[in-house]
Amino acid sequence: MSSFIPNQIFTTSGSLIDLLDKRLMVVLRDGRKIIGFLRSYDQFANLVLQDSVERIYVKNFYGDIDRGVFLIRGENVVLLGEIDNIKDDDLPLTQLSFEEVVRMRKEEADDRQKKERLRNQLLHNHGFSVDFLDTDLY
Repeated sequence: MSSFIPNQIFTTSGSLIDLLDKRLMVVLRDGRKIIGFLRSYDQFANLVLQDSVERIYVKNFYGDIDRGVFLIRGENVVLLGEIDNIKDDDLPLTQLSFEEVVRMRKEEADDRQKKERLRNQLLHNHGFSVDFLDTDLY
């Protein structure tokens, strides 16, 4: 039996060559979004971004904090893609200071946590077993 390998497109780090020196957004495993220019990569998809910023989104606002040269280990990359500068300018987003966006994100998280506690308490009052204590370990 002859070994036959059909012509396929292999999606490995070799396909990153088209993205060199282009502006990318990389979504990391911990949820951070890093934007920068791809300067280098290796066979493990480790990335080096230059002039990078970390961007935080809250509703229709965003804030950036400079990160400079940023090395990303390949196993932490969830998603990456090229940013189209023309479409990037047309987005209905307003840039705020990084501190303001962080404050807004914290307020949003606090509100979400209060709603979750209230929901859990209501469910518990109606006979449902709900883990609403931070000390529950099971």
